[in-house]
Formats: sequence, structure tokens, C-alpha cells
Amino acid sequence: MKIATWNVNSAKARLPLIVDWLRAVSPDVALFQEIKCETAAFPAAAFEELGYHVAAVGQKAYNGVALLSKTPPVDVLERLPGEPEDAQARYVEATVGRFRIASLYLPNGNPAPGDKYDYKLRWMDRLAGHVRGLLEREVPFVLGGDYNVIPEPRDVYDPAGWANDALFRRETRARFRALLNLGLTDAYRALHDDDEAYTFWDYQAGCWPRNLGLRIDHFLLAPQAADRLVGCAIDRRPRGAEKASDHTPVVLELDGTP
Repeated sequence: MKIATWNVNSAKARLPLIVDWLRAVSPDVALFQEIKCETAAFPAAAFEELGYHVAAVGQKAYNGVALLSKTPPVDVLERLPGEPEDAQARYVEATVGRFRIASLYLPNGNPAPGDKYDYKLRWMDRLAGHVRGLLEREVPFVLGGDYNVIPEPRDVYDPAGWANDALFRRETRARFRALLNLGLTDAYRALHDDDEAYTFWDYQAGCWPRNLGLRIDHFLLAPQAADRLVGCAIDRRPRGAEKASDHTPVVLELDGTP
């Protein structure tokens, strides 16, 4: 089973690139973040023509997530539990085959400290609470998406320069480690020990050609999913395309049928 995650930075603006990539790679499930449109405006028809069922949660101009699956997603959850007044479109979760799969767009949190950073930390605490519930029920789950978290110094081109950024602050990394300590597996790091394994390069200052990147797009796996881990790779090719997103896809492979 092949599952991809990609912060597409506007589904409509990148639609030709996304469709071409899906045709070439053909993941069983594709998780998108920053679709940047209301749910009704998401270009679902283009993906349905490729054989995908679509569960999207959007909002005007900002945020937004989607889950595309070749088999119908079941029991769709459109908000992360824990803060009913939170109207930001950042989470969609569904059962696909034997797995519970989520596409998440964790808040950026800048400037930090401040209200936006407080929201980021609350969101991470809510995610941890939701994960505990899934683990208690022994649900085999996959959490994929843009976490806006740089887990370790080797995951950023300039650790000192990013020390006070919301993506790399001590409190952020501590909460990410707390998720792992619940029993989750960082799929990429379970298989790779390399440096400069980036998934995001800013549009500014020649970051892409100079490989000044960050690893902030992750798959975290429940033990039942980690037991089936076969591969996890960063596909850098889309970042080099014309009018590319500033993120590139990460592709997870699990043993077994969808």
C-alpha cells in the first residue's frame, strides 16, 4: 500500500502538476495540505477522473486538507477533537482498508512567542490526546502531513539560525518527541539516517538551488502500521518543476493490500 503526503500550496494553482504526479506515482492514498480553497471549490472532479474518492475540508484562501483514496474512505472525521471553537481546516481522518489515515496541517506558530504559537502548542496537545485514544483502542493508524516541526538539528540547514523559530523551538520539539514517546514511529527516520533530507525549501533567497531546506513533512505510524513499514522516500522531483509548491511529496509504503 502506497500513501503519499504533499503540502500542495494551493490545489487549484498546482492542479496540472498534481495530476501529472498522481498519474506517474499512483499512490493508493494521497494526503494534501494547504489546498487553500473552500471545500466546495476543491477540484475533486480532476482527481475522481483518476479513480480517487475525495474527502476534503477547506476554507477560503487559507489552510485546508484533503484525503484521496482509490477505495472509498469510511467514517470521515473533519476536525481534530478537543477544541470545538477551532474553525481552521487542518485535519481530515478516515478509514481506508485496514488503516485509519489522517491528513494534517499543524499550525506554523510564528511569531513565537505569541497567540499563534500558543495555538500551535494547544493543537499539538490535542493531537497527542487523540493519538492516546487511538492507541488505547489499538487502531492501526497513519498520521501524514505538514507538521511544521523540525524534529532535530540535522533536519534543518541552519539549526542556529532557526533556534527561535516556532518550527524549531524547544517546546515544539518536546511535544513532537512526546508523540513519538507514546509509541509512534517516524517512518522516514526508521529507515534513513541521512542529513539534508529536506521536504521544504522556501521560495526566497535561492533556497531550492542551494538546498537550504527543512524536513517538516512527516508520517507518524501506530505500532500496528510500523510493523508493516516497507519504505518511506522523499520525492524531490516536483519541487524542481515550474510553478512548484515549496514542499515536495513524501511517499510511504506499507506491506499489504489497501
